[in-house]
Amino acid sequence: MTDNNVQPDPSPPPQSLVRMALLSLSLVACAGGPGGKAPAGADSGGQSGADDDGGADGAAQDSGADGDDDSGDNTGEDTGPGPYADAAPHFSPGAGAGYGQDSFPDVVLGPPLGAGVQGSLDVLSLGDGGELVLEFTDIGLIDGPGLDLIVFENPFPGWIETGEVSVSEDGEAWHTWPCDPSRAEAGDSGCAGVALCWGNLDEGIDPTDPAVAGGDQFDLADLGLSAARFVRVRDTGTNNYDGVAGGFDLDAVAIVHGAPL
Repeated sequence: MTDNNVQPDPSPPPQSLVRMALLSLSLVACAGGPGGKAPAGADSGGQSGADDDGGADGAAQDSGADGDDDSGDNTGEDTGPGPYADAAPHFSPGAGAGYGQDSFPDVVLGPPLGAGVQGSLDVLSLGDGGELVLEFTDIGLIDGPGLDLIVFENPFPGWIETGEVSVSEDGEAWHTWPCDPSRAEAGDSGCAGVALCWGNLDEGIDPTDPAVAGGDQFDLADLGLSAARFVRVRDTGTNNYDGVAGGFDLDAVAIVHGAPL
């Protein structure tokens, strides 16, 4: 594993986010609902192609277990039992990374701060080919009806940065969903970083409900798996890498179907 002790860079926000700010001035009127929220039942842009079950069995509702505390060894504070990542045991930044490292690992733990067409600043840039491993310590990912996992980046119209998503039960043997960045604009790439992200508890939008959360959504059944405790996101190397905010920008991951560990 690569040492997590990366040094923060005080440079300005990601170039993509700067462009986003300008673009969102003209696009925010297109967002559904007040404050740019997606309307209930809006198309979330999931990647797996599985039927949407509406999040009825989301881990936030049905897990009900107290988990063990995180070790605290460069993995951030324990976020408590919940359907979000509890630890970040591995981060290997690529060239162009830097944004978000001053608040790593907490910036990628817990729930997302989705902002729809306006994007989110609560992200960690992975850089060219960079990769990040997240761990669930109290609620694990399980295969349920339909979609099981949601990965939140901060795309906005006209700006997509893709990532390849893998899962593992032991952190050693990995299983990867097919990802073709060239199909990102078509919406059937299988990559993360494509669909707009709306999940935000502060705005009353459940990040574990595929019907409203947005983000890129994945089904364990597509990999022939019944459970997983680790999620790995790897920048595809096909994105923008200018400045200190290059590549895939991860906000959070959320469990749709989970069980106590």
